[in-house]
Amino acid sequence: MLVPRALHVDPRVDVVVNRRAKKLVHEGRILNALRSAVATATSSATLHETRSLGDLEAVVATIAARGTDTVILAGGDGSYMAGTTALHHAFGAKLPQLAFAPGGTVSTVARNWGLRGDEASYARRLVLQSVSGTAATSTHPTLCVRDDRGGDRVGFIFGAGLIARFFDAYYAAEAQGYAGAALLVARIFAGTFTRGELATRVLTPSACRLEVDGAQQASPVWNLIAASVVGDLGLHMRLLYRAAERSDRFHVVASSLPARGLSPQVWRVLAGRRLAGEGHVDTLASRVTLEGAGHYVLDGECIEAGRVTVTPGPVLSYVSATDAPG
Repeated sequence: MLVPRALHVDPRVDVVVNRRAKKLVHEGRILNALRSAVATATSSATLHETRSLGDLEAVVATIAARGTDTVILAGGDGSYMAGTTALHHAFGAKLPQLAFAPGGTVSTVARNWGLRGDEASYARRLVLQSVSGTAATSTHPTLCVRDDRGGDRVGFIFGAGLIARFFDAYYAAEAQGYAGAALLVARIFAGTFTRGELATRVLTPSACRLEVDGAQQASPVWNLIAASVVGDLGLHMRLLYRAAERSDRFHVVASSLPARGLSPQVWRVLAGRRLAGEGHVDTLASRVTLEGAGHYVLDGECIEAGRVTVTPGPVLSYVSATDAPG
């Protein structure tokens, strides 16, 4: 008796592009590569181009109603955070596989998780390998960040204190990518020895209340507060050297040291070593609450809030392209 062969069905792939991401706005190669790969995949892949959070939410609602196997988010770190958040709200605990394609000025999370080489080539391979089922898969934790302004987001890199003030300065200077960030870091570092205005503004501790796993921390002022599930925060800064060690806890580092105490430790951060001295929090945590900082940063997005809580988010099934041609 003849047994019919099982039909092969290619995975359903949705590519969601943030058309406001800087590289997708100013460079056509990545967007053209994504469009070409989706066209090559014919009915197995769909391209969605968005220009606002409203567009994103509408696209995600459509994807959730129809169903999908993999969603590729193309943009920068803010796009990954916004897309992952929207998908989590729509799908709940049963998220589809996720992948991050380049498109922002930095794409720090994607670089931590496998983005290498020419970005347009990577984007094309990512789509084609996702459709063919030949892409690499791995699991990665996330952060759930809720604040008293109604924010309920899923992200990857959280910062407050000097990190938030650094991003204020970065955007005010209209710095671009790693080069602009590196120049700003150098200016701040030099300014700690000359009492420069920029260094003083970014590195001066501020009064706020920090609670880690239910225990209020002793210092009434904090200069640096960071939590992450990726090890390299950009520019090879490995402050959160235990990031992604566990899926049910995340690495948090906080310090009350002033500028003169923190700046010389940049070499320890680059080496992925613990900050030296007293007045630090450096631990794996399941809940961090910060009150009074004024604003925080999540994946490069500056967000105003009086109180914010960070807990472990959903564990992602993540797809990345291999070096094999797609």
